[in-house]
Amino acid sequence: MSDVVITVRGEHETRIAPERAIAHLTIRSEGTERGAVVERMAAFTEPVRDDLAARKSAGTIIEWTSQRVSVWSERPWNPEGRRLAPVHHASVDFSVTFADFAVLSWWAGEVAEREGVQLGWIEWKLTPETRARVERDVATQAVSVAVARATAYAGALGLADVTALELADLGLLARQDRPEMAPPGRMLMAKASFAGDAAGGGPAVQLQPEDIVISAAVEARFAAR
Repeated sequence: MSDVVITVRGEHETRIAPERAIAHLTIRSEGTERGAVVERMAAFTEPVRDDLAARKSAGTIIEWTSQRVSVWSERPWNPEGRRLAPVHHASVDFSVTFADFAVLSWWAGEVAEREGVQLGWIEWKLTPETRARVERDVATQAVSVAVARATAYAGALGLADVTALELADLGLLARQDRPEMAPPGRMLMAKASFAGDAAGGGPAVQLQPEDIVISAAVEARFAAR
């Protein structure tokens, strides 16, 4: 009897508590005089910078960064359709990385009360070492699922010997039978083997850590006899 080719998919997913939090905040100022707007924005920014530098030295935050100041102008319209005098804007963005979420909560409540400060969203992250380890474990489990499925299919056909022929990330397995049916490139990107971004996010501050989902999916071909 000739070999039977079995093609299967294996998936696995795990959730893990975040180890890092990156807080994003923006300091803004606006007014009718450009120079005054920039000076006021600098005055809002200085105490925030000093506080973050002190926290970094004390070890209560991991790191912080800030972007260059952005300055722009616009001429709004009044209800009668007339252009008004220019309004000038200035802003600078900060990101602050925390390992202690209790410290983050206290800091967020404090900084949000400062004039000109808008606290944006929180990114929940894993350390690179943890992410690499979890991705390896999840990938191993996904392959195990594929092997188990292929073995089950072979057993249903009365076959006991199963040998792996091909293994690939989801969507990358060569479709020798119908190559024209391969998914387009954009779909291949959407089906990447690993996915681990934290869900959610938005303009409101969320201080409740969200579990990070890491998943893996593979396609495999086996010969059963």
